[in-house]
Amino acid sequence: MDFNRVVQFNFPTIIRFGANAVKELPAYLKNNKLSKPLIVTDPVIAGLPFFKTIVEDLKQQGISVEVFSDIHKNPVKSDVIKGGDAYDATKRDSIVGIGGGAALDVARAIVLRINHRDDLFKYDDLIGGDVYVTNDVPHFITIPTTAGTGSEVGRSAIIADDITHQKKILFSPKLLAKIVFADPLLTMDLPPAVTAATGMDALTHNMEAFLAKNYHPICDGIALEGIRLISNSLEKAVKSPDLASRAEMLLASMMGAIAFQKGLGVVHSLAHPLSSLLDTHHGLANAVNIPYGMRYNIAGFEDKFARIAQTLNLKEHTGEAVIQYLFDLNTRVGIPHKLRDIHVKEEHLDTLADLAFADFAHPNNPKPVSREDFRKLYSEAL
Repeated sequence: MDFNRVVQFNFPTIIRFGANAVKELPAYLKNNKLSKPLIVTDPVIAGLPFFKTIVEDLKQQGISVEVFSDIHKNPVKSDVIKGGDAYDATKRDSIVGIGGGAALDVARAIVLRINHRDDLFKYDDLIGGDVYVTNDVPHFITIPTTAGTGSEVGRSAIIADDITHQKKILFSPKLLAKIVFADPLLTMDLPPAVTAATGMDALTHNMEAFLAKNYHPICDGIALEGIRLISNSLEKAVKSPDLASRAEMLLASMMGAIAFQKGLGVVHSLAHPLSSLLDTHHGLANAVNIPYGMRYNIAGFEDKFARIAQTLNLKEHTGEAVIQYLFDLNTRVGIPHKLRDIHVKEEHLDTLADLAFADFAHPNNPKPVSREDFRKLYSEAL
């Protein structure tokens, strides 16, 4: 790093963290003179007891609640349009996103949509669309229910085109939540498989952020601590969850999302096409691909892998030790080692390789990845 050069670091929002933090939501809304929130969530969460309790607590405080949950597992543009229409039709004054990555991405995209009515993908960050995010946005609050994406502390939403399945990034500092209520109790009832997949997603975020080529030593430190917390708590959170393991996973998830403002890499570019083409859960897609993508990155970056191995408290401080750890961790939390076990077939690989090469994540990988490299990595993982 040339210390004569000025660089800029940005960090996110207010986080109220701890058991029962979500109970502060009604008072927060009233203190901010907000009485008509649109709650954006997914269809599964909308039917769960804890969600119904949140809604009931708001209603008892005289707050008018409208719930929008008509979204896909991997969000598409039409979800956002419908959500914006629901906001308008019911004359809302704020947006509360409750859920995992899909719900929070849709919520954030609706926040953008309300006062930015050009085609949604005009605002795609990959084509410089963030410069058009100039108007005010509704008051935005996030409440995570998984420890995976860390979307609650993010300032971007990943939304796919309904037809082409290509993912777009809607980005602006304006899209940062005003406040996050991060309550580990809301993650206690996550099934083991979802806990495992979302936890491996958080690990992928932290590892890829640490390796990403941009200079951001603050993110590097956060990413390493996120890796440590996940190594300490993921297996426990999957097999016999308690408040401590769930809390550490929720922290590590937010840390991964803070760290990956530095960038992501090859693993996410391998994973994104599985979600858009085959509707694979994003965390599961990352989990299966992470050993293969990380192995691709070892040569030339042995020193960084030694730091990761140290953080994981491995006997050998080598890249190969890290890869073996990843395979072993996947085994321990019930994640398969091969793409064929999550319904990927040989005939999918060429299309997947095309989509992966077009993906936005790998330009920040520490080394370049060609279309042929993606094809080889998919073949290896199949």
